[in-house]
Amino acid sequence: MRNHGVGKIVKMIILAAIALGLFGLLVMALWNWLMPAIFGLTAITYWQAFGLLILSWILLGGFRGPGYRHHRWRRRMAERWARMSPEEREKFREDMRHHWRHHHGK
Repeated sequence: MRNHGVGKIVKMIILAAIALGLFGLLVMALWNWLMPAIFGLTAITYWQAFGLLILSWILLGGFRGPGYRHHRWRRRMAERWARMSPEEREKFREDMRHHWRHHHGK
């Protein structure tokens, strides 16, 4: 069971690396297509594009950390839970138990 989780993590790391690489290529292609023609700027290399990508994430708040989405999800879930009746809460708990048993074999 533990190896399955490690495999998922390795796959996610590989996919994240590929996505970052592709984003760098996309930034480079868009810059080199638009900026010289529109503003007369010079073309940039892949690594310069990758640096711009990271700089934009830092300046525009892209690095919110791994808990950011979890925090939003937790707040929405708490609001949803507060609106549920006791019967709806029990049904939700049972559905979650079924989900975890089905997907995780417990």
